Amino acid sequence: MLLDEDSQAKYLVNLLQVASHDVVTVNAVGLMNRPDSVVLDQARQDQRVLLTRNCNDFLELHQANPTHSGILAIYQNSDAAKNMSYQLIVKAIANLEAAEYALKNQFVILNQWNY
Repeated sequence: MLLDEDSQAKYLVNLLQVASHDVVTVNAVGLMNRPDSVVLDQARQDQRVLLTRNCNDFLELHQANPTHSGILAIYQNSDAAKNMSYQLIVKAIANLEAAEYALKNQFVILNQWNY
C-alpha cells in the first residue's frame, strides 16, 4: 500500500503495519510535493494500492486511466468530528478484505466500508 502525503501519519502507518499491511509512504519513496499523477504512476509501477484523502484529484486520474492496483479514498467532512479516525481507516480496510472485494482498477470510497 502506498500512502499519499495527506495520509502518511506515523500512527496510521504503524496501525496498518500491525494489521499486516505492507506500507510505503510517498515520503519514503521521494515523492513529497510531486504531482498526483506521479504518485499514482509510482503506485502502478510498484503494484500498490494507493490510500489518499485527496479524493477529487485521484478520482479524475482514475477516470482518465482506470488501470491501477486500486485507490482507497477517504472523504473528509467539514465537521472534523465526523472524519474517520486512524483506527476506523484500518477497520474499513479489514472490512474490504473480509468481503474479498477486488480492488484492482477500482476507486473505492473507504468511508462506505466503515461499519
